[in-house]
Amino acid sequence: MKTFTMDLAGRTLRVDIGRVAAQANGAAFIQYGDTTVLSTATASDKPRDGIDFFPLSVEFEEKTYAVGKIPGGFNKREGKASENAVLTSRVIDRPMRPLFPKDYRNDVTLNNMVMAVDPQCRPELVAMLGAAISTCISDIPFDGPCAMTQMGMVDGELIVNPSQEQWDKGDLKLTVASTKEKVIMIEAGANIIPEDKMIEAIYKCHDVNQTVIAFIEQMVAECGKPKHEYTSCAIPEELFAKIKEIVPPTEMEGAVFTDEKQVREENIRQITERLEEAFADNEEYLAVLGEAIYQYEKKTVRKMILKDHKRPDGRELNQIRPLEAEVDIVPRVHGSSMFTRGQTQICDVVTLAPLSEAQKIDGLDAFVTEKRYMHHYNFPAYSVGETKPSRGPGRREIGHGALAERALLPVLPSAEEFPYAIRAVSETFESNGSTSMASTCASCMSLMAAGVPLKAMVAGISCGLVTGDTDDDFVLLTDIQGLEDFFGDMDFKVTGTHKGITAIQMDIKIHGLTRSIVEGAIGRCKDAREFIMNGVMHDAIAEPRKEVSKYAPKIISMEVPVDKIGDVVGQRGKTINEIIARTGVKIDITDDGKVSICGEDQAKLDEAKEMIRIIITDFEKGQIFKGKVVSIKEFGAFIEFAPGKEGMVHISKISKERLDHVEDILTLGDEVTVVCLGKDRMGRISFSMKDVAQN
Repeated sequence: MKTFTMDLAGRTLRVDIGRVAAQANGAAFIQYGDTTVLSTATASDKPRDGIDFFPLSVEFEEKTYAVGKIPGGFNKREGKASENAVLTSRVIDRPMRPLFPKDYRNDVTLNNMVMAVDPQCRPELVAMLGAAISTCISDIPFDGPCAMTQMGMVDGELIVNPSQEQWDKGDLKLTVASTKEKVIMIEAGANIIPEDKMIEAIYKCHDVNQTVIAFIEQMVAECGKPKHEYTSCAIPEELFAKIKEIVPPTEMEGAVFTDEKQVREENIRQITERLEEAFADNEEYLAVLGEAIYQYEKKTVRKMILKDHKRPDGRELNQIRPLEAEVDIVPRVHGSSMFTRGQTQICDVVTLAPLSEAQKIDGLDAFVTEKRYMHHYNFPAYSVGETKPSRGPGRREIGHGALAERALLPVLPSAEEFPYAIRAVSETFESNGSTSMASTCASCMSLMAAGVPLKAMVAGISCGLVTGDTDDDFVLLTDIQGLEDFFGDMDFKVTGTHKGITAIQMDIKIHGLTRSIVEGAIGRCKDAREFIMNGVMHDAIAEPRKEVSKYAPKIISMEVPVDKIGDVVGQRGKTINEIIARTGVKIDITDDGKVSICGEDQAKLDEAKEMIRIIITDFEKGQIFKGKVVSIKEFGAFIEFAPGKEGMVHISKISKERLDHVEDILTLGDEVTVVCLGKDRMGRISFSMKDVAQN
């Protein structure tokens, strides 16, 4: 066992190598503050038969004992991965996948188990570092080291590796991964931060990463294993030569360069049939023919873009595909829109509900217990012309939904301003690249159509990249379609308002980006989203509607003193249930006295609010109330003026004329108006009917 330590952002990072999990290819037992994570990297001895891709699995396991809790439910075991665990796994996967050899096909699993959580040190960051360390010291082929840093911002000040509270409540949630030379991954959520400030934060993370990489290099030098040999799956060069004899480069260019995805796929299908027929007697070639055609197609597209600046659909490098936008395409729902960019089409539907419908979160983050805004993204097979059964959202769908959700959070009104839980669902009708950015645009419009008072309009766009042999040899592509995403080197997604960035997600397939590429991509995305907002989105809906849909529930809010909550609820809920029964509304009360009243009839909402107002009123002489006669005695009548609240009118205070019997004027159930006289000798509220006019 060897122990390594370094100071990282004012806290000690400790890594034990050789202490546990000795049978894994690589294992690191890591503590950052008191946050403890076991990270392991394992690989199979050889590839599985028939595998034509690199099978990398990344897991982030949240153990509830890490925060001193027992899992809820009957089973009392951790269940399937939470949304946070899925998103963390994706953030680890994206920078590490490109650093494995392109011709490597052995199964690799990177497992990160959270065993203890210190709120000052986020376990997600520790797992990211642990995955890199365990892989670097293992015998698995890997072109590292790489490192990751997180950046927060509170009151305009950038904070390296912020605490959980600073991360949750700050204006920036930025994660940056780097190699020794370049940035390889960016993930961000931001409260409308200007582009130059975002670039500053990205490269501050990059600088911190260099200190961590030096730390990892020390561990590799002392504990690293020699990288194992593996069977390469590279396509034989002689096969490429024979393919080009049958399908010359000019023919392949003609096959792939079209703006119709279906036409392109049909062209490639016909080429594939010809080649399968030509190599029918060569099983070795047939086994890798599909990959060979894919690489031939990829090289053709990349050459034409890089050398000739010619895109498959004929667009200019900075040109966006044809755009269309409309709202209210689905009747009766609370808000709907459709956004189309080329052959990418998203329909988004918004539902409004009481705050009690917010999603409850039971995770390792003590500061996040519920989610009021939920964005869900669906990607059915028909959207790409395929047929397969739906098995629920996968990691990709969860990731895309979270990106669009993160993009819109900074412009949502607070719960005090707009007391609704909000769910937006993006249905992918058609897909040919960058559906998550179309989802952002569509959800922004549907929220405005639903009457959600957004602070600003948000749009998103993706920028692609094709690189040559040197750092200066590259081409940026605005609004990449599917083919450019598959064959290009980068998918750089940026969302934002006119004033700044709200989210970033960057995926690359190469070993990093230079600063000029990062700055250029952010600039391209700013220009493109301005174009989208000023043009098509503004024309479809320029601002949020002033009122919610007639089909949406109406919600009004009020506050009651904490010491009056019991009066409103009543013994065993009797009072509040009576208000609900009389008015048909739904009422939610929080422990701090915030009351949300939800219903469809505005008059009933106002009636319920008035009942609650009366219940919490400290009664003073001269106040006027309306009530119902609920009991008649010889000496007077009892008037209920709110659920659970009664006062008495003495017989002498009913009429200006002398009464012998209360029944001469009043009967049970009568609606009367009374004035408060204060409290009588028995402490009861005393009313008068005859003095109302005088007051």
